[in-house]
Amino acid sequence: MMGLFLFLMLVAGAGVLWRFLSGRGAVHVHDADGRRISTDGTVVARTLAIIAGPLLLLIVLATSFRVVPVGHALVIFNTLTRGFRLARQGITFVPPFVSVTADYDLRRLEYTMSGVSGEGRRANIDDSLWSPTQEGLQVGIDLTVWHHVDPRQVIAIHQKIGPDYEEKIIRPAVRSVIRLVISEYPVMDVYSARRAQIQDEINRKIKSLVEKDGFLIDEVVLRDVRFTPEFSKAIEAKQIAQQAAEQMRYTLEKEGKEAERKVIEARGRANAIEVINRALAQNPNYIKYLYVDKLSDKIAVIVSDQNTIMDLKGILGERSK
Repeated sequence: MMGLFLFLMLVAGAGVLWRFLSGRGAVHVHDADGRRISTDGTVVARTLAIIAGPLLLLIVLATSFRVVPVGHALVIFNTLTRGFRLARQGITFVPPFVSVTADYDLRRLEYTMSGVSGEGRRANIDDSLWSPTQEGLQVGIDLTVWHHVDPRQVIAIHQKIGPDYEEKIIRPAVRSVIRLVISEYPVMDVYSARRAQIQDEINRKIKSLVEKDGFLIDEVVLRDVRFTPEFSKAIEAKQIAQQAAEQMRYTLEKEGKEAERKVIEARGRANAIEVINRALAQNPNYIKYLYVDKLSDKIAVIVSDQNTIMDLKGILGERSK
């Protein structure tokens, strides 16, 4: 539209100049012989034509060259020939008045859907993707899609979809695949270590869905998994119960080991008593030996017969004097 408006302005300006140059817009003065004498108006008109001609040419040239930014591509459509041309980064010539252009960013782009305020493409709303699990429980997925356009298919994308392809293709495809994949897994798989496996499956399915249309998916990252408040409370209660069960299991194991220790100790004592009983059966004086063995090392003793134990400490002390 801007090119057409500029074209009409230039045509109108050229018409005015042509009128001045042809004399239709000037005041003519004739001498006595009938010859036309040029006036100041004609001189001014011709002067304007001399100035305006190069100026109009400069404007045309200025609007005919475009600078394509680094990493971008410019789709140029010629309204006369109805043909398309793709210009890569740098300076390119765009035919004036008959061209319609569209700029495409070929670099890696980010599309984020998040429930956190200030994040994502729609930062003012909760843009999490809520999906039912295998049990029918709702989970909220915050994710980021890194993608870029295939440079070889930019013209086809422009013809079939247009520059707003993220909202028309990327977003619907991601939402569809997420719901399809999440619905095949139990909720605890989404919450647990199988989350990486789920993310890989989502990547494969999204790539196969959109790459045929010229959109290359670099990575789909599950940034966060959120649950409803009721389910979050249930998970918290379950974790508390699991911790209590682990504590009880530890206590039972500890008590069991203590019981085993006592059994082993009792068996040891029983074995010792049995050995002592056998020794007593063979030698009744063994009981006296055990008694003496338990006395202090400072006590000097002597066994005189089977019924008497004499303390010689006092006797030895008397002799030493």
